[in-house]
Amino acid sequence: MMHKPISIKDLGLSFPHKICFENFTTQIHFGSRIAIIGQNGCGKSTVLKILQGMFESTSGSINIPNDVKFGYVPQVIEVFDSLSGGQRLNKAISAALAKNPNVLLLDEPTNHLDSKNRKSLMRMLAGYQGTLIVVSHDKELLRNCSDTLWHIIDGQVQVFSGSYDDYRREANIKRAAIEQKLSQLASQKKDMHRVLMKEQHRASKSKAKGQKSINQRKWPTVVSKAKANRAAQTTGGRKAAIEQKRQNLVEQLSSLQAPEVIVPKFSISASQIRDCTLVSTHNGTVRYCNQAPMLRDITFSISSRDRIAINGDNGSGKSTLIKAIVGNPNVVKDGDWHTPNTQDIGYLDQHYATLPPESTVLESIHDLVPSWSHAQVRRHLNDFLFRKNEEIEASVKQLSGGEKARLSLAQIAACTPKLLILDEVTNNLDLETRQHMIEVLRNYPAALIVISHDEDFLREIGINQVYTLRNGTNLT
Repeated sequence: MMHKPISIKDLGLSFPHKICFENFTTQIHFGSRIAIIGQNGCGKSTVLKILQGMFESTSGSINIPNDVKFGYVPQVIEVFDSLSGGQRLNKAISAALAKNPNVLLLDEPTNHLDSKNRKSLMRMLAGYQGTLIVVSHDKELLRNCSDTLWHIIDGQVQVFSGSYDDYRREANIKRAAIEQKLSQLASQKKDMHRVLMKEQHRASKSKAKGQKSINQRKWPTVVSKAKANRAAQTTGGRKAAIEQKRQNLVEQLSSLQAPEVIVPKFSISASQIRDCTLVSTHNGTVRYCNQAPMLRDITFSISSRDRIAINGDNGSGKSTLIKAIVGNPNVVKDGDWHTPNTQDIGYLDQHYATLPPESTVLESIHDLVPSWSHAQVRRHLNDFLFRKNEEIEASVKQLSGGEKARLSLAQIAACTPKLLILDEVTNNLDLETRQHMIEVLRNYPAALIVISHDEDFLREIGINQVYTLRNGTNLT
């Protein structure tokens, strides 16, 4: 079962358009529990493939001892007919464990899992005796199933021994210390500027006095002017030193992954939302055309300020219920139903299917709000971190997952619906984009219906009521 250490020396990964990381050297000992974190597209999944020899690194080497046996579960699992996400994952993990591996590699294993399957996975990982290397954005998994972090950031792999919470706590302490030093440097710079202005003012007065002495045929004084020049030279040198210190601190700050905060401006405010019932049904039934009912005896109501989570096991009918609410033509509703007009509903899922793939970032907002000027569209996109010309002129289909998430949020803010439905939106999001999602949804002024198995996410966006689907028969 045990294996000799895996040695990684000067490993590098790059692509024509970017460098993921360089000069990574470490050892993986038996029993290690390593979580690889970083922004989408930084090379996390590729690292798992490099370890197995499925992908060639740009530089460096990995020495895999003969006694190492890998088990691998990729992020995209082959779809087995009629199986839910949890069932597919269980099947894939069972196949990997059947090889009796002593190194288990998992890529985003909690995606699509309901609460029951998440707990089952956590128990399995807690009991696994071999070496575990997992790529994940899932905070619960990072907290409970890892003791070492590999953070891919700024072209390097930072190794941290300890829990995820310890890592974030230490990063926050370092960030606060650096920000305090930057504030002190700014204060010093202002003090020096005041000293220089004072000396220049004094020199100006001396010059005027000297000119008066010349006019009166007295000997002029030049001491104050020379003193002012020396002060200017000294101050200039100190300013340059402060600027160099400031630049070094800014670089340190960026390495601590201090993401920018999104402060959204919605097209409607909370004060403009009138109290009313948006969605209601009594003894409702949901079925697909020409099929038996999938959901029965559904009774619930959602008001204009509610923040609702819909819970239930994989395959319980959560997404089908959402289709009924948004008026999907393939879904038939029986019973007493009241739902909003389609134009009053916003919908966002993990694939960002509502974005126009052939449009540019700029067009996707301008077409939504044609009354806005070009400058207004640019200002709005700037709030959602689309700032450079090449960013706003890029086509939607070229965007990364995180960029699509931000653009979807920008659309929702530009034309704010009375009801926003979110379907597993945190799947595949890196931690920074997930935080952006939370920032926007915290401030969202209208009603929310959320399908998510991410309990931290639900808590952070202020969900105040949970409906649970059980056996496809009721909503409680």
